[in-house]
Amino acid sequence: MRGADSTGGAMREGRPLCAVFVSGTGTDVGKTVFTAALLRALRLAGVAAQAVKPVQTGVPAGEEYDALQADAPVYTAAVADLPPVPGLAPAAVLRCFSLPASPHLAAAYDGKRLKAAELARDILKHWDGLNGAAELLLLEGAGGLCVPLNKREDMLDLMDALDLPVLLVSGNGLGALNHTLLSLAALRDKGLRLAALALIPTQPAAAGAPDEDEARILADNPRMLRARLAQAGCDAPVLELPRLARLDGAAWQRLAAELSPLAEELRRSVECPRGEAAADLVSRDHGAVWHPYASAVELPPLCAARRSHDNRIVLADGRELIDGMSSWWAAAHGYNHPRLLAALRSQAGRMPHVMFGGLTHAPAVELAERLLAHMPRGLERVFFADSGSVAVEVALKMALQYQQGRGETRRTRFLTPRGGYHGDTLGAMSVCDPVTGMHSLFAGLLPRQIFMERPSCRFDAPFDPASLDDARRALEQHGKEIAAVILEPVVQGAGGMWFYHPDYLRGLAELCRGAGTLLIFDEIATGFGRTGKFFAAEWAGVTPDILCCGKALTGGMLTLAATACTGDVAREICREGRVFMHGPTFMANALACAVAGAALDILDENRWQGQVAGLETAMRQGLEPCRQLPGVADVRVLGGIGVVEMEQAVNTAALQTCFVEQGVWIRPFNRLIYLMPPYPSPATDVARLCAAVEEALRRGAHRADA
Repeated sequence: MRGADSTGGAMREGRPLCAVFVSGTGTDVGKTVFTAALLRALRLAGVAAQAVKPVQTGVPAGEEYDALQADAPVYTAAVADLPPVPGLAPAAVLRCFSLPASPHLAAAYDGKRLKAAELARDILKHWDGLNGAAELLLLEGAGGLCVPLNKREDMLDLMDALDLPVLLVSGNGLGALNHTLLSLAALRDKGLRLAALALIPTQPAAAGAPDEDEARILADNPRMLRARLAQAGCDAPVLELPRLARLDGAAWQRLAAELSPLAEELRRSVECPRGEAAADLVSRDHGAVWHPYASAVELPPLCAARRSHDNRIVLADGRELIDGMSSWWAAAHGYNHPRLLAALRSQAGRMPHVMFGGLTHAPAVELAERLLAHMPRGLERVFFADSGSVAVEVALKMALQYQQGRGETRRTRFLTPRGGYHGDTLGAMSVCDPVTGMHSLFAGLLPRQIFMERPSCRFDAPFDPASLDDARRALEQHGKEIAAVILEPVVQGAGGMWFYHPDYLRGLAELCRGAGTLLIFDEIATGFGRTGKFFAAEWAGVTPDILCCGKALTGGMLTLAATACTGDVAREICREGRVFMHGPTFMANALACAVAGAALDILDENRWQGQVAGLETAMRQGLEPCRQLPGVADVRVLGGIGVVEMEQAVNTAALQTCFVEQGVWIRPFNRLIYLMPPYPSPATDVARLCAAVEEALRRGAHRADA
């Protein structure tokens, strides 16, 4: 995974970078000649282009523009007879090292260390410094795609940081297919777009006509590569270029003529910068898409996201935002984590999905075993579901079938605290808060549940046993009709971000046992470390009868949830040959289970504990100044959750715009401005998130009239 450094896109002013990256399947495949010839073709097409070498090795510093082994003189020679572009040299070299070796080794030899983010900043700084003289940059990498920049990063990471189209150059000869297909796979795995593939013979034409066998190879390679690209749904052209023994004026003109169609395509891309493409995407969205909790008539403000990495979301116009939401609390480990991606690719190549009725597979079995090992002692069975809402539906149905199995046919209702949130499907919605949980819209359709007062004892205050009085009253009054009590342990999430004392759960568990009622913990938002414990139930040392989890289960990569129950619950449901009546089509999806297993691997390394503790410290310090601001009702922090509760509902649209302007992504709702950053977020980024909240409140962006 890339480090926390960013390219600074969120705060950058000026034109979005317009460039393409030229790379090769290895060294000496002809990418420098290709870059130089394309530079000529672009200038002939009227594009003010410049060839840039971000890292030049094998050339002493100070000689990068005239040494025979340098690339810059080749670029310059290709356009030497063309009129110069005012204010724009044909070539630029950003970093230069004397050792003729891989960039990581050449830099280390000179006592330096390369980083993808720093090189990306070099390129952006160079682009800005041209003051509009250039319309397009051709960035030629060093060596091949996977040439190391340091112990953790390679040239692909630089391409990823810039998110540019890639022009891949390959030698055309024996062995070309293997090298080229591996390089294409590496580009696909990184999500980078192939703009064109150029094949250049490994032997120059002057060496004589190829023999019959070599001619077959030279003809077959492009055919095979075109077929493989088409099979993968890629329409990038495959260009066949000659390898010329002498690079004189006539040779450069011949190569430029071969590349003129590509130059025209690149010229068109110059005419449609990223900002315009982003605006077009939002416009198309408004014409076809309906967003969550939004109107399809009064259209919501949208930002078009293009890429993600670490704790950053990159917008289509090039701006980069620090993420404070973990994508609705799911991306606990940040974005594009290499271990999650590796698990996804590995399982996709083996078996993406099979039905779970009558079949099983290792990713599901291993995940169930590992989840039970992490859950409170006594939970014995795991039922996989598609999403958190469905996991809650499963839990409710389990409780009902359990009571029916025991002959308790009157127990058909659920008791739950006010202020809770459990999902948007009908059963889950029926146990959400009756005021804020959409009940007014669907009152005639939803089952009528029983509500008690929310736990009144703050997490950070002494426990008050009287906070259980209403639960005791409800169980005494309705106990014979209650199948189960369902609540979010310690943290009520979307219903109010309320943190309450763990002793409430201990007392409630005793009351449930006395009333013959099951206890369901909804850990969809709290599970996998978010509160500072692996599961929030650990704060109280309580084992529920049923536990739901989801969101961070796959690290935000794919949708998956699980509902676990005790052996007693499972046995009662299945007495006398009965079965549990639920079965999602994509239950235990193998891809999602494999990724979830990798997410547990990351958690099992136990770095999350220090990371969450660091988030808590940073948010306590960073959000505290908000407590004194007008309109703020409360500031509270627990684990990786920070909350600023307002006295009145906030202006979500205005706040979102204000936050994006400050380079952060925070999505408030109702009266709550809250933070749930990915666990690895650096303290400096958390400080920026907190400062953005304070600044937005000082500006008054939260007010209804903002």
